[in-house]
Amino acid sequence: MATTQAQTQLGTAGQHSQELNDRKAKVVPQCMSSLAPFMIDRSQGPVVTDVDGNDYLDFTGGWGCLVVGHSHPKVVEAIKAQTDKYVHTDFSVVGYEPYVELAERLAPYMPGGNAAKLGLFNSGAEAVENTVKIARCLTKRRAVVVFEGGFHGRTLLTMTMTHKATPYKAHFGPFASDVYRVPFPSPYRTNICNEEWEQRLRLLVAPDEIATIVVEPIQGEGGFVVPNDDFLPYLQEFAQRHGIMLVADEVQTGMGRTGSLFAAERFGIEPDLVALGKSLASGLPLSGVLGKSGLMDQVPDGGIGGTYVGNPLGCAAAVAVMDVIEEEGLLERADELGERMHARFQDFMAKYDLVGDVRGVGSMQALELVTDREMKLPAAEETGHVIKAALEEGVILAKAGLHGNVIRMLIPLVLTDDELDDGLDRLERAIARVAS
Repeated sequence: MATTQAQTQLGTAGQHSQELNDRKAKVVPQCMSSLAPFMIDRSQGPVVTDVDGNDYLDFTGGWGCLVVGHSHPKVVEAIKAQTDKYVHTDFSVVGYEPYVELAERLAPYMPGGNAAKLGLFNSGAEAVENTVKIARCLTKRRAVVVFEGGFHGRTLLTMTMTHKATPYKAHFGPFASDVYRVPFPSPYRTNICNEEWEQRLRLLVAPDEIATIVVEPIQGEGGFVVPNDDFLPYLQEFAQRHGIMLVADEVQTGMGRTGSLFAAERFGIEPDLVALGKSLASGLPLSGVLGKSGLMDQVPDGGIGGTYVGNPLGCAAAVAVMDVIEEEGLLERADELGERMHARFQDFMAKYDLVGDVRGVGSMQALELVTDREMKLPAAEETGHVIKAALEEGVILAKAGLHGNVIRMLIPLVLTDDELDDGLDRLERAIARVAS
């Protein structure tokens, strides 16, 4: 790790960070806080260096945006080259090649091999909201079905679709209408059978009124919750039986994190629409809806879009991300990293009663912390302590789950085995400190 004269104790705000925090307090709302008390100076791969010269392993990936790591040279080069040509035209005024090229690169990855077309937007929430607009337009129905534990964004509609009240929804209502929430069948906490799930849905809304079911193949903010093996195929069959459009919200699961470009492939389902974001453009504001061609072409001209959607810089970055994923074998690497993490997490569970569950697919691995394994009581306070202790060990981690008791791995897929092992050693020391 780099060392400078200004270097301070890990996990704290050094002199330069504190000076910036003092400036921030005067002009930035308190509600826009940061997980880390320090400020970034530069970053590369998995490493963030703060303004006081301290290095940290970043296992949050900018909240899931950096499957190719911080400042990947190919992405940086692509952005710089695009800047020299043009920065903006609005695709609805004058089209440009990076948008078309990105669509060409992503279309072949449509789950099920269906012919696909791509519409681009700005944020993950905007992509999800547009999937709902498309589904309502095509089905002429209103109802939207989502899941307990789901997170879909912070706009009015996607905030309504999101489950957790605080901090995402409290006092921000009234909410959008015609959104219905059902359980997410999973082995650890909601292990209900498919038939019971359907019965619960039918108590809320008639299937012939449903425009779309929006599902995260693996819940992200909800705690990296992996569904029962047979649930997503059952969900697809249910949707097809009733003329409902199935949407896979892959904003967090997509772009290779699960070992396939899209997690839907890992479960053998073929959604009608896929929402993309986060790692799509390595953190630049770009999102998209990838959908079956026969459906996307039914939307009226001008029905979806926006001033900044599909920004040329974001498109250029996203094409470079695809280059890195394909050329560096990151899909295979996601599985390798996931196997290594899962084995280590199983070891944690054997050593520490605080660890109640280990789960994940590919590099999307998580630990759920509990105060009582039999009762599965969430250890929310202890999870906060582990996150803080990990910062002091030099690794930045993200928590998740409705109760804030899950530690989720959003690691870059360019991580080496040694870097992963180093980070997990630090995490174990943090868990050991809190568990004792």
